Amino acid sequence: MPTRNTSDVIVIGAGVVGAACAHYAALAGLSVTVVDRGPVAGGTTGAGEGNLLVSDKEPGPELELALQSTALWRELVGLLPPQVEYEAKGGLVVASGEAGMEALREFAARQEKAGVTALEVPGDRLHDLEPHLAPGQAGGFHYPQDAQVMPALAAAHLLRHARGRIRLRLGEEVTGLLTGPAGDLRGVRTGAGELHAPHVVNAAGTWSGAIAELAGAHLPVLPRRGFVLVTEPLPRVVRHKVYAADYVADVASGSAALQTSAVVEGTPAGPVLIGASRERVGFDRSPSPEVLRRLAAGATALFPVLGSVRAMRTYLGFRPYLPDHLPAIGPDPRVPGLLHACGHEGAGIGLAPVTGRIVAACLTGTEPPLDIHPFRPDRFTPPAP
Repeated sequence: MPTRNTSDVIVIGAGVVGAACAHYAALAGLSVTVVDRGPVAGGTTGAGEGNLLVSDKEPGPELELALQSTALWRELVGLLPPQVEYEAKGGLVVASGEAGMEALREFAARQEKAGVTALEVPGDRLHDLEPHLAPGQAGGFHYPQDAQVMPALAAAHLLRHARGRIRLRLGEEVTGLLTGPAGDLRGVRTGAGELHAPHVVNAAGTWSGAIAELAGAHLPVLPRRGFVLVTEPLPRVVRHKVYAADYVADVASGSAALQTSAVVEGTPAGPVLIGASRERVGFDRSPSPEVLRRLAAGATALFPVLGSVRAMRTYLGFRPYLPDHLPAIGPDPRVPGLLHACGHEGAGIGLAPVTGRIVAACLTGTEPPLDIHPFRPDRFTPPAP
């Protein structure tokens, strides 16, 4: 019988990935404790744009995750309230020249073989989809499977939906892991005391590497900083998630240097969100006027109408980056009882449901919804001593 300090599984992290793991574990009949040093969605999730994308993913393991998760998000819409702002608005990738358009054609052709719907849009028809888009674009591709959600509210409602089986311990930092004589996990230690469970899920986002280290396991999760500009509320001047073709290359890049590419999308509440930037600078939260200048320039180049619009605020977040751009999902063979659900970089919101389904399957001994070998947590070689 679960008590206040015992449960079947402890999930470290109350972001959207941790919330999805807790949600699906609870639906599978397990009692779950979610522990986080801050509030629900207080880390990367709260700084996310809410993208649920297939358009930016090369064929392979991550795209398989994304396609399954896209279907799961559509199922979740029937369970969660409208406040999560799920919007199946689709994505539009545009190329300014013919060389970029040819690269998009080749990319889309590979994606279509993997199950993605990608519809070519000639340059003279782009305004049918986006009336305010800058003229002179060579063309683009419309991805109707792309969607958006309000990530913080999605995380909160995933936890709330199964609240009878999910206990929240917020404002409690995990300082250690409890182990048995054979090294198997028995729970966690926080500043408020011990929590006991035979399984622990590491869904701590950019801090997942530190949690793994507490268990003596190497998992090289690093923070990759990104800024977002938020405009004043507007009529719906941007209908889709619209981004320039070079965004796909930036997502796949492992460079630590600053990269920016134009990404613009409207929201049901009115403000337009403008990204995207990527750089590895640790957990530096300093403002960067250069990044913001680049974001504004990229957005107004795509949508000149935004040139006269006020930016009301900016915020930043840290994507949990792993060197091969694939998340770590599933049991850690080095530490019995430890599972990982982390390292999704900028795709965690989109991939959260399928990650939760995989973790729940591993916890209950059932078959995961897809092959999880590419996401094994022990695939990284520890650094030489």
